[in-house]
Amino acid sequence: MTTAPTLHFHSEPGEFLAAAGDHLAADPVVATVVASVTNRAAARRADGIEAPDDDWWLVVRDAAGAVVGVGMRTTPLPPFLLPMPAAAAVALARTWHERGEEVTAVNGALPAARECAAEVARLGGGRVEVAQHTRLHELDELVPPAPVPGGLRVAGEDEVDLVAAWFGAFMADADEQAGRARGVSAHETPDRDELLRRIRTGRIWLWTDGAGRPVHLTAANPTSFGVARVGPVYTPPAQRGRGWAANAVAEVSRLLRDEGARVCLYTDQANPTSNRLYARLGYRPVVDMANLVVVP
Repeated sequence: MTTAPTLHFHSEPGEFLAAAGDHLAADPVVATVVASVTNRAAARRADGIEAPDDDWWLVVRDAAGAVVGVGMRTTPLPPFLLPMPAAAAVALARTWHERGEEVTAVNGALPAARECAAEVARLGGGRVEVAQHTRLHELDELVPPAPVPGGLRVAGEDEVDLVAAWFGAFMADADEQAGRARGVSAHETPDRDELLRRIRTGRIWLWTDGAGRPVHLTAANPTSFGVARVGPVYTPPAQRGRGWAANAVAEVSRLLRDEGARVCLYTDQANPTSNRLYARLGYRPVVDMANLVVVP
């Protein structure tokens, strides 16, 4: 008889990294979201910033005690799952149900996220719908785009208001470009203090045109387990179609690779423009993921 995998929850990001670090490091591109978000949470804890009480990190272990899956829930985002056995995904949904934890969406790797969401719907009633199909890509050989005027520079602290506005517009515009209602997709909205921290680490860049005016933003997460994830990538509507994004992403990708990092990014499968852009730059698909919602 096969023993079912067991679920181990952690409230401290540092404890989770100690338990699951080797597992994350074994496939660091697929693990990029969990690794980068958890490392950021650990850094915030070290600075004395407490996380919401309902944040948790999950380690799934097999009968021998080996880690075979991970997940997390960081407020206000839905739970995010990496690959795990189907039995663990189902058991997770049942655990939420038993302890009264309301879950209306599940994000992450397929098929684990789908299996978990299906059990949430079965237990609570309703059906599962796909809010967004995403695809994780890793940079293969960088193919520089046709050059455009201007250049890339690191955003300054005095530009935090512009950065905040463009971060805020990114997901709403991405929804619209993909044919969805603006603002329906789950996404991170960093506050001003968090954006200032990111600016100070030099991980937010602006492309400026020939006159020195900012016309585009590309950001990246700090490198975790040797992997840096690019995003968000945002160009205001009036500046689109001029090559700013292609050149900025290419230059940021080159800078990250020069630091020794593997470079990855996510695309929305419903947005053909961004998918074509990144494919031309040399990004290749790694794994499909989805943002799933449970509709009553």
